[in-house]
Amino acid sequence: MENKKRIYRELSDETKAKISNSSKGKPKSASHKIHISQAMCDYWKTIPHKPQEEHTTMDDLIGAEDSD
Repeated sequence: MENKKRIYRELSDETKAKISNSSKGKPKSASHKIHISQAMCDYWKTIPHKPQEEHTTMDDLIGAEDSD
């Protein structure tokens, strides 16, 4: 089974639409909305933006050094 966790912040438009549709029509209290907002802010601080360079590796992102 493949890893389903996000590696980068950028999502496809299709994925954004699926997330939006799954949340529509569900009532939430004001305090619940505040808690969701804070949790999402904390979560997105841990997810990096997708690098602009074409040849960046995961080791470059996490700071692993090459062992020659």
